[in-house]
Amino acid sequence: MSQDCDVAIVGAGPYGLAAAAGLHAADSKIDVRVFGQPMKFWRTMPVGMCLRSRWEASQIGYPKGDLSLDAFKKETGREFETPVPLEDFVDYGRWFQQQAVPDLDERDVREVARENGNFRVQLSDGTTVHAGRVVVAAGIGAFPALPHEFARLPAELVSHSSAHRRLDVFKGRSVAIVGGGQSALESAALLHEAGATVRVFARTEKLIWLKGGVIQRRLGPAKPLFYAPTDVGPIGLSRVLAVPGVFTKFPRTLQTKLARRSIRPAGAKWLVPRLADVPLEIGREVTAVERFEQGLRLTLDDGASVRADHLLCGTGYKVDIARYAFLSSQLLESIATVGGYPVLRRGLESSVRGLHFLGAPASWSFGPILRFVSGSWFATAALTRAIARAGARSM
Repeated sequence: MSQDCDVAIVGAGPYGLAAAAGLHAADSKIDVRVFGQPMKFWRTMPVGMCLRSRWEASQIGYPKGDLSLDAFKKETGREFETPVPLEDFVDYGRWFQQQAVPDLDERDVREVARENGNFRVQLSDGTTVHAGRVVVAAGIGAFPALPHEFARLPAELVSHSSAHRRLDVFKGRSVAIVGGGQSALESAALLHEAGATVRVFARTEKLIWLKGGVIQRRLGPAKPLFYAPTDVGPIGLSRVLAVPGVFTKFPRTLQTKLARRSIRPAGAKWLVPRLADVPLEIGREVTAVERFEQGLRLTLDDGASVRADHLLCGTGYKVDIARYAFLSSQLLESIATVGGYPVLRRGLESSVRGLHFLGAPASWSFGPILRFVSGSWFATAALTRAIARAGARSM
């Protein structure tokens, strides 16, 4: 079967855009097509949010150069610093797309299937495209982790923190939040500022607040020895995580331990003053939720009851590529996985030859930096090297 393109990229967020830019720069003869709306998932996040990552770690694909945040600010005249506002980051992503992937195809991908050694990519309007390789860069929008004990209740009473673009719709209402990480804590701040009555319940015995670079500033010129620009992980470990080729040499049990240490739930220090008037119930767990009058009654682990109009779950995301609706069932059966993550080899290629996964799904194989924007630096370089070495065709 003939190919319509060499490489089809599913998703136009930071990873998909960075991959396309890297492939174009490496070899202009490789025919790359990118499908999806630019920064789609990021545009669904609550208005008013900011990136937790530091400035240098918020660059898409390249830590420096013509497609950096600094270049975006210079060309557009925008003025913002860290923490980078979500709206400015989304605009940066769209500007990146216009510069590096001007021929983006904004149609969504309905299905990806294997066919006669190539891939059949069916688009939302019914059009079919055949590609030698497929790069899945579809993000985490399909993976919200809603605790099963809460999932039976309707969305107007219980929802995941990713389900709301505007939190001011809760003005004048009482909202209970479950979680102790950035999404839970920043949602609490935004809800409080929007006029909602907020209480946060976190199972952890202590909230972790990221120090905002205090230690890094104290290190002065020695900072690069202990902290990588990827900005993932504590002092020293940051350097190891930034080099997946080194990190993946460790025994799997140690990889798991180090990854958990590096991505444990934590909030940015700049949230602390914004939460001064928000009750933070530490070491408390919501064990049951039931309808009560027009709202909810929450039962805590000590038997106490709490009333709320809505329960918001800032409980993160759980990767399971089976939840990517566009992967055909036959293709899914051929992909080796561990706990929902694809098992990837060099070039972030799965057990299905020519099928690659970028972003959070790649973190089991290459470490926690793949969960963050700065992981697009490694992913782009690794993918580009592999395709340039093997050729665009998967045969």
